[in-house]
Amino acid sequence: MNPRHLSRGEFLSLTSLLAGSSLLPRRADAAPKPTAKSAPPPPEPLNGDSLRRSCRATFTGDTPEDAGTELIRLGEWIRDQGLPSDAYGQSAFIQGFEQKIAERLGFEAGCFMPTGTMGQLIALRIYADEGGTRTVGLHPSSHHVLHESDSHTVLHGLQPVVLCPWTRPLLADDVRNARERLGTLSVELPVRWLGGQLQTWEQLEELKRTCRERGVKLHMDGARLWESQPFHGRSYADICRGFDSVYVSFYKLVGALGGAMVVGSKDFIRTARMWRHRHGGNLFQLLPYVASAAMKLDAALERLPQQVRRAKALSEALAADSRLVVLPRPAQTNMFRVFLRGDAAEFSRRRDRIAREDSLWLTYGFGQTRVPGVVDTELQVGEGLAGLEDAQVVRAFLRLLDPA
Repeated sequence: MNPRHLSRGEFLSLTSLLAGSSLLPRRADAAPKPTAKSAPPPPEPLNGDSLRRSCRATFTGDTPEDAGTELIRLGEWIRDQGLPSDAYGQSAFIQGFEQKIAERLGFEAGCFMPTGTMGQLIALRIYADEGGTRTVGLHPSSHHVLHESDSHTVLHGLQPVVLCPWTRPLLADDVRNARERLGTLSVELPVRWLGGQLQTWEQLEELKRTCRERGVKLHMDGARLWESQPFHGRSYADICRGFDSVYVSFYKLVGALGGAMVVGSKDFIRTARMWRHRHGGNLFQLLPYVASAAMKLDAALERLPQQVRRAKALSEALAADSRLVVLPRPAQTNMFRVFLRGDAAEFSRRRDRIAREDSLWLTYGFGQTRVPGVVDTELQVGEGLAGLEDAQVVRAFLRLLDPA
């Protein structure tokens, strides 16, 4: 089936991840009060989110963290750095961090954004206004297609053009063979819904060259750009060279409170700041978000190569079981996908059982694929697996296949 003709139901089935048990905590005012003659009621079962947070380890990339403890740590870091509050993002610290990220990615300037959705919409809108062409080439699993409620069309009148099948990243031939004139191409690096797949270096360079020759603005959806560096073995600036703009996230992998950054030329970023204001993105104080990113970024990038190596080892260990299919092989980043035969709801029940017994949260959920009876799930290696041996992780995951 052509990916651009997928129904809404099919897209939802491709992207939905079950949040876990649907049990909800009982209202406090409805709980029976113990009397002197009766024992206290047994503890209520944990729902999916509280069960996940109770685990000592997770295969989802993040780290179980107490929110209060994290905020205290951030506050102490801000105090120790002697950072003053900003006013609508204006401070030497924030501007310095923006410049640091821009230079690391090989660009002139950067602008911190409250969300990646806002940042990417702004980039695409700027190019549409400059070039007069509102068509945007996209992968069928793009954030713009799946996760942003058609904001690019509703808010900015952009016209999406799905260029390639779901099963591979965007390539130069997709631009050459586009049936419509493209104003902009938005490329996700790596492709999250393909288990973190990337173009080869030669394919990526050809894609850049083709866009440049055809006058197509090239924007990178770099939500997980940080994770791509070990695969290409080149600097971030080399990877980004040839793109007109790049967006990066600070809560994915880095683990910051939130926020993102868009980088580009000085003129581009000057316009982006105006659009940030138009989008309502000039928060009165950006300091907590920027400081959280600055506090965590360098350490996260230092850990990344080892996490990618571990993802390769874990994915191959799981792939050795013929009941599983792993994508991609070998893993190209610190994430990958696993396909299993069975029922998504039943796998979620088994995941919850393993979480209670082993204190290991394996996955957020299982999505029904377009193949009847086959579901898939996303796995990511991060600090959440620190302290566990690979054999322990593999053994726990394979318990999902055990009906007992």
